[in-house]
Formats: sequence, C-alpha cells, structure tokens
Amino acid sequence: MKKLLLSSIAFVFLLSSCGSGTKGELVGAKGKKWYPEKPHGMVLIPRGAFTMGKTEEDQAKILNAPAKTVTVRSFYMDDTEITNSEYRQFVEWVKDSVTRTKLAILADELGLGPEDGGIGEYAFNDADTTRASVYDKYMLDRYSGLGETGYEGRALNKRPKLIWDTSKYPDEYYAEIMVDSMYISQEESYNGQRHIDVTKLKYKYTWMDIEAAARAKKGSRTDFIKQEELEIYPDTTVWIRDFSYSYNEPMHNDYFWHDAYSEYPVVGVTWKQAQAFCNWRTKYKNDDQKSRGKQFVNRFRLPTEAEWEYAARGGIEGGTYPWGGPYVISDTGCFMANFKPQRGDYAADQALYTVEAKSFEPNDYNLYNMAGNVSEWTNSSYDPNSYEYVSTMNPNAGTSNNNRKVIRGGSWKDVAYFLQVSTRDYEYQDSARSYIGFRTVQDYMGEEDSTR
Repeated sequence: MKKLLLSSIAFVFLLSSCGSGTKGELVGAKGKKWYPEKPHGMVLIPRGAFTMGKTEEDQAKILNAPAKTVTVRSFYMDDTEITNSEYRQFVEWVKDSVTRTKLAILADELGLGPEDGGIGEYAFNDADTTRASVYDKYMLDRYSGLGETGYEGRALNKRPKLIWDTSKYPDEYYAEIMVDSMYISQEESYNGQRHIDVTKLKYKYTWMDIEAAARAKKGSRTDFIKQEELEIYPDTTVWIRDFSYSYNEPMHNDYFWHDAYSEYPVVGVTWKQAQAFCNWRTKYKNDDQKSRGKQFVNRFRLPTEAEWEYAARGGIEGGTYPWGGPYVISDTGCFMANFKPQRGDYAADQALYTVEAKSFEPNDYNLYNMAGNVSEWTNSSYDPNSYEYVSTMNPNAGTSNNNRKVIRGGSWKDVAYFLQVSTRDYEYQDSARSYIGFRTVQDYMGEEDSTR
C-alpha cells in the first residue's frame, strides 16, 4: 500500500512537471496581453524636456516663474476643456445612483423585493437570493448592517428604468422617494416648476495618499486611505457673484443645463469637484472594462503644472503663446484666442463670455484653447518658490496642506498676459468661478496593437 502511495505521488509530480511547459526555466508569470485603447477625446503628448517658466521678460514683475529645464513622461490629454455635456453625464450618473439607492433602501425597510413589483423592482440585487452570486450571499450574511448607513457595498439594481413622469409612478412609496427626497420642496418652487434638489447629488469615493504612505516610516494602509463625499453640481451662481453690478442672469439660468451650451466648457466647478470627476471617469471606464472581461485602465487625473505647460507649448520651445507668439492677432487680423483684448471690451474677439470648447486653431499637439476661454485647474499646489525645489523629472508641488491650486491658461475675462504659456496663477481649491474649468490627463502605457 505504501509503495502504491509513493508511486502515485511521483506520478502526479511527473505530470505537473511535464505539463508546465517551462522546462524548469524562468519565463515569467503569464498575464493578460495588454492592448491599450486610445482614450476617447484625448491626444498623446510625447515625452520630452522643455524650459519651464519665464524665458521672456517678466512684464508683471511677479518673479515666481524662473526658467528651469525639466522632463515629463508621455501622457494623454483631453483635446478640449471638459464640456457642459460631459460634466452633465457625471451629474446624471450621480443622480441615477442616488435615486436608486434611496429606492432600494426604502424597499429593504419595507421588506419588498422584485417579486412584489412597484418599488420592490428597485430592491438591492442581493435581495433576490435566487439571482445573487456566492460573493453577494457571503457579503450579505456577514457584513450587511455595517458601515455608516448599513447599506455600504450592496449592489444597486440597474435593470429597471427610473420613472420621472409623475403620472407613471408605480406606487406611493416610489412617489414618496421622488417627491420628498429628490425634488426641492413646494415652498421653494415657483412658476409651477419643481426641480431636482441638487444638494442631494453627492459623490462618495475613496483614494489613497500614495506619496504620504511612501514617505511614512510606519503605519498601515488604512492610515492613508482618504474618504471624500461632496456635492458635484456646478455652482451656477458664480455668474452673479463674480461680477458685482452686472447683469448675467441669462448665464446663471441657462449655461450649464441648456443644450445650446452643451459644447461649451463647464465652469463653476471647484478643484475638489474636478478631482471627483476624474475619479468617476476612471470608475465609469473600468466598470465597462470589467463587464467586457478586459484589464483595468490607469486612472484619469488633473495634469501637473509642468505637464500643462509642456502640452500648452505644443513642442514650440520658447514660445510665448500656444501658437508660438509673440502676438495675439494673426497675420489676417483675427484674434487667436478668447480673452479680453481691450479695456472694457470683451467682444472684440467675437466672444463676450466663453466659446465652444473646440474653437480657434489648435496648437501643434492638436489641443484647443490652451490659451483663453477658461483657466484650467491643475493638480499642483501653488508656491511662488516651488520652481526652486521641485524635481527636474516630472516636477509637481502637490502638497495636500496647501489649499492654493495652480490654474493656467487665462480666460475669457483676462488680459493677454495671463494667456502666456509660462504665466502662473492660483485659486483656492474650494472656490468655484465663472472663468475656471479643467481638462484631464491619463498616463501613457503603450499603444494599441494594430496587427491584431
């Protein structure tokens, strides 16, 4: 019997050795073949070195951008600023998720499931145990009821469509959620219109402070995991508050939501909201990657100050503006960007406020409006002396305790000086303005295989 057992073990060992196909050689762990897709609406900015800062005369005498040669890695960048339409996609996704969560929680409290119809159709996926996965059942049995609300981690049911037509609400519980939880109160409405209460549209996510974790001498991962929850609807009142004694109500009323402005850059978004958008865009893409059995893509993020300036220069070393410079008017007498050309005259460049994101000629990297239209948030914190101490390789002064964030590019209300590629400016991260938007970047990890 003992000989038979030893023979069996030896036979299994022989089979496993022969079946490995490595012949005992170091061939590396086999992973999935990586076929990256070019991100939609982005262009590739090739790696390279450039002189960051003021190489020309510093006419404003601010002395906060001394010239310094630095190198940045390759990355993708949005060819335009993020538009109202694109940001509305984010808002609609959050609105959908918040509504489904409220419906699912009430269905759970009432003990209703899909088989009961009505609001039960929107119950959490794990409420229908006949369709729940092994993972869902395990999490439900052991972790249901934990967390701030008791419903963290439970999957929403995305199958049934949400019903916004009040005449088609399926039952009184559905109406309760919509009327009492999602819309502004009757007292706050006027002209017979009740709108979604945008303060309910909150996006919650977690992120890890990698830099702090890497520099820490001790501590667990949980010490560096940060949780964010914030309202994500743009502040449309910026059109009124930014300009005293000025009539801008049409922009306040229509700019973000009306289709006439869909392709215009979103404004009224804080630095933190721009960061939340980047997190959502990454999640939105990777949810689709997961559904198709594909490997996750790396995250979307705000550009560093150095990346932004390098991209804005378009490969033109020493240029004053994205088109080279040093003039803001072309040889045909046309303005090259949307800004304030003359004192009190905003419309000389054929635009009073913002223009569509894909306006004017792009620079040599095919990026639109890297000068003018709206200033753009970057990931970097503002320090007048940062050029003195940042690295020459992928420089970034991204300190979390500095609430002043660098904005670049100038805007529709700025004079030409702020349109220069080397000009620095800042705004506080919790501030929203009618002249600040953003665009995102993604680190380059290879090109798609054209032969497959």
